[in-house]
Amino acid sequence: MDLAALDPLLLLASLLAAATPLIWAAMGELVVERSGVLNLGVEGMMIIGAIAGFAAAVATASPALGFLAAAAAGAALALLFGLLTQILLANQVATGLALTMFGLGLAALIGQPYSGIKPPPATRLAGQIDVMVPLGLALAGAVWWFLARSRPGLILRAVGENHDAAHALGYPVVAIRLAAIAFGGACAGLGGAHLSLVRVPQWTEGMTAGAGWIALAIVVFASWRPARVVLGAWLFGGVTILQLNLQALGLGIGSAWMSMAPYLMTILVLVLISAGRSRAALGAPACLGRVFDASG
Repeated sequence: MDLAALDPLLLLASLLAAATPLIWAAMGELVVERSGVLNLGVEGMMIIGAIAGFAAAVATASPALGFLAAAAAGAALALLFGLLTQILLANQVATGLALTMFGLGLAALIGQPYSGIKPPPATRLAGQIDVMVPLGLALAGAVWWFLARSRPGLILRAVGENHDAAHALGYPVVAIRLAAIAFGGACAGLGGAHLSLVRVPQWTEGMTAGAGWIALAIVVFASWRPARVVLGAWLFGGVTILQLNLQALGLGIGSAWMSMAPYLMTILVLVLISAGRSRAALGAPACLGRVFDASG
């Protein structure tokens, strides 16, 4: 085993690239959950964004248009979730799980003609760093400012903490939540498109491989704080890159165990957080997952 073969700069660039889809998806879900909505369909929105972005980029020879199509597809699927949970008052957990299964199935169907096709190359800023990497960090800063410093962000947080009081003050709770849901879907779609257009780049059925579930875990791990979401994404991205590099070094550890590492880390983090349940509860929006019925 030759540790000198590991280039620190290359590892850092790989870590940033691996964390970028998680940052986009988790940051969008953070805004959704801050509004009091629990959307477990992140995986489905990411995979739809991956195939929509890939198909649009191949058709137009423009990665930029591919990312726009991915954002639109993710937002459209999210709004379906919003319609069911905010208008028809369906259970959020069940609907989110159904959204993931629907997204995975629909993406597999749409993606059949695109197997083996290469998308147009995305512009690289340096090595493995593309424009979505700094934009993801800028998104984190913008979300922090929006939630902590802007009036609309404070209103969104108020809706997430006490939707009945916000409604009594005249705020349109359902409209605010639908806007947050659409934003979260667009971000998840962009995260998925980064996988298919930049990270891999190709279309493979099921290529998100649990990234949406990791993004959900990161939001909890971060206690619903944008800065911690970035740190969490770097942590999980680092575990992914590390296991790939350790496999290449030939440590004698089975590849199956190494591939399980990011998901084992997810389980470990959630177990540690649930052990300090009261501390985690301080960061969770009070109305998270609760149904709001204006007529009631």
